[in-house]
Amino acid sequence: MKLTDSARSGAWQVQSMLLGYPDERLLDSLSLLCRTASALPEAVGAPLQPLLNHLERSQPLTLATEYVETFDHRKRFSPYLTWFLYGDTRKRGMALLKFKQLYRASGLVLDDGELSDHLCVVLEFAAAYPEPGQQLLEDHRAGIEVMRLALRDAQSPWTGVLESLSATLPALRGDEHDAIARLVAAGPPGEDVGLEPFAPPTYMPQVIGARR
Repeated sequence: MKLTDSARSGAWQVQSMLLGYPDERLLDSLSLLCRTASALPEAVGAPLQPLLNHLERSQPLTLATEYVETFDHRKRFSPYLTWFLYGDTRKRGMALLKFKQLYRASGLVLDDGELSDHLCVVLEFAAAYPEPGQQLLEDHRAGIEVMRLALRDAQSPWTGVLESLSATLPALRGDEHDAIARLVAAGPPGEDVGLEPFAPPTYMPQVIGARR
């Protein structure tokens, strides 16, 4: 599927917002987000519709509870991309610093409370700076795909956002399939004792292919 630069940037902006905490700002933006999603190519816009419907129909407290239970309490749904590559190891700190340096070189300065590898932040950056932003997303494609599979396996309403994101990226290469298979089988390196085990999804399609 061929996407224009404006369609891809628009999709990343919508995806960034929909992966954020469902606060008043997000809920007040639903009409605009629905219109934007409906104007996107079907492969990118259609997967967003179930979550948009869910956000429109559910009570704010219910949405907040679902979001926290999904993204704050389950490591396999982690929106922090470097975690999939480095787990809870020292290497992750260096990776986070590289994200910040890239943002700073492009003129983007994060708030102190934001981690630079949060998928919402990366997507917002990609929407504004498509070339380096897409490279970041492609560099962390394995983590994105594992997150997508885990959300799908859990039948999460946020699954469609990852489906939409995958549709904006190039087709998976052979080495990326291998990386996804390794992550699903073993999880990230160096997990601390006591963390939730990295349970592989029971649903495996062809691949093996939040800011608050």
